Formats: sequence, C-alpha cells, structure tokens
Amino acid sequence: MSFLVPVGADTLVVTDLLGSIMMPTGAIQGGQTPQQASQDVLRGAPDVLAWVQTRRRKVITHVLATTEPMTREDVGHLIYRDPRADVRVPPTMSVVDGLPAKGRLRLLVGLQALATGEMAYIEGDVVRPSAPPDLIPE
Repeated sequence: MSFLVPVGADTLVVTDLLGSIMMPTGAIQGGQTPQQASQDVLRGAPDVLAWVQTRRRKVITHVLATTEPMTREDVGHLIYRDPRADVRVPPTMSVVDGLPAKGRLRLLVGLQALATGEMAYIEGDVVRPSAPPDLIPE
C-alpha cells in the first residue's frame, strides 16, 4: 500500500529512507482495510478519502489519499512506521520526476483519482478507469 498525502496544493509527504525518496508505504495485514492499514504507515495522518487499486501479477497495491490536504504544521506530527526514515514535504513535481517509471505511473494515477474522484487501476502499463472485474462486488 502507498499513502498519498497532499500538503497544500503543490507538495506531498514523502519518506526519506537513507537517501531513498518514496511515498509512505506499508502492508495490509490480514483482516485490515486499506484505511486501517494507513494508520500503521503514517500515525497521525487524517482519514483516508479514496484509494486506487493497481495490480501487477496478482499483487494489488492500494494508493490511498487523505481527505484533505494537510498543512506543514500537521506534517510535523506524523510518525512513519520505519524510525530510520524522515518525513519530508517536497514539491509534487520533484517527487514525480524523481520516481522510477512504475512508481511515477502509480503516483500520477493516484493524483488523477484524487482530483477526479474516480477509481482506477493499472493493468500492465495501461490505466483502466474502474476496478478490475474480479474486485467489483456482486
């Protein structure tokens, strides 16, 4: 699971783990919802608004977004699950430019879903506008 946390209109929360910049990430433990797992990734973050599910080889990655942008002051209270990492707030475009291609695609799809309110998923390298058929409740 990746956690997308906007700060204001043009910056994002990222973690800096020994010089590696990434979106805050973590696992969803058995029985947890993605929303519950987000609190294990970033303690002190606001509630989750939406998520995007991306799929690669039967692995589902949830990209979660907060209900509203945080302030820099709010970010100062966040605690990341890995104590070796620092929480940082760089400009969104520098995060996008610094990610590898697959991470960049996940981030851009997450930002698009946050902006439009529409769920999406990635199959291969193609973005689809809704949940994969096997994830749609019957």
